[in-house]
Amino acid sequence: MATRKTSPDDLLGPVTLAVGQEDLLLDRVVQAVVAAARATDADTDVRDLTPDQLQPGSLVELTSPSLFAERKVLVVRNAQDLSADTIKDVKAYLEDPVEDISLVLLHAGGAKGKGLLDAARKAGAREVACPKTTKPAERLTFVRQEFRTLGRSATPEACQALVDSIGSDLRELASAVAQLTSDVDGTIDEAVVGRYYTGRAEASSFNIADRAVEGRAAEALEALRWSLSTGVAPVLVTSALAQGVRAIGKLSSARGGRPADLARELGMPPWKIDRVRQQMRGWTPDGVSLALRAIAEADAGVKGGGDDPEYALEKAVVAVARAARMRRDG
Repeated sequence: MATRKTSPDDLLGPVTLAVGQEDLLLDRVVQAVVAAARATDADTDVRDLTPDQLQPGSLVELTSPSLFAERKVLVVRNAQDLSADTIKDVKAYLEDPVEDISLVLLHAGGAKGKGLLDAARKAGAREVACPKTTKPAERLTFVRQEFRTLGRSATPEACQALVDSIGSDLRELASAVAQLTSDVDGTIDEAVVGRYYTGRAEASSFNIADRAVEGRAAEALEALRWSLSTGVAPVLVTSALAQGVRAIGKLSSARGGRPADLARELGMPPWKIDRVRQQMRGWTPDGVSLALRAIAEADAGVKGGGDDPEYALEKAVVAVARAARMRRDG
């Protein structure tokens, strides 16, 4: 049995085990092995197989010596769903893998098919973790790493703005990073991300709110006018403003503590605790009250209580930005 642990850097090891449910990361493991194989042998034969394509006996055929002695990459997707008989074939192969064949097993992890997972690990397979990214902080780390991998520099604010704008889909985040690095020279900052990606209504409204609660009235008004011109609903803006000010009020009245503890107490993700802490520096309790009243008036205005929703929003944005500076200006 191949009990020697394969180095993480050995892309052409006999067995690569990719464990997790993040499709982009699983695909990248496959792409890396295929690229390494084809760099060694341009005629590498690649077989990408699903459980229904890998029947009992199929693996023996696929790994039999070839007259042409060609290199092969065999990719088995959703290995946890293989039939019991096929799993026996794979386990037998793991005991005596064939030279010049790279077997890539993609396994979701968990209890299903755990025997195969254990067997691959025992055989010394090179293992790559491909977990689903469920937390905003994990997506932020992913974006930063994408920029580093492409040899480009992006500010922390730009990375956060990209996550806020794109959401949780790693493929979309990776695509956005690739587009920005292709289109933009120099360091990528928040303004660049804004030009490309804040056309999405929800992200755009929170962009306005962030600038307003930080006391950046001119920038908030500019973002507001652009957003309204692109069709963002006014109610999304008042909602984002209210959420931003309430978060400051909650955090300012909370007991001190670590972000993780405060996150549990206030029902916010830890990354947001850090952001709100930065935003609340100029705020006072009176400022929070004044801002919430102004937002309530604007909300009534955009829902039919006034003749000019745009003016109502501008007044609210200015009021929030002034409230954000009460401690500094007082």
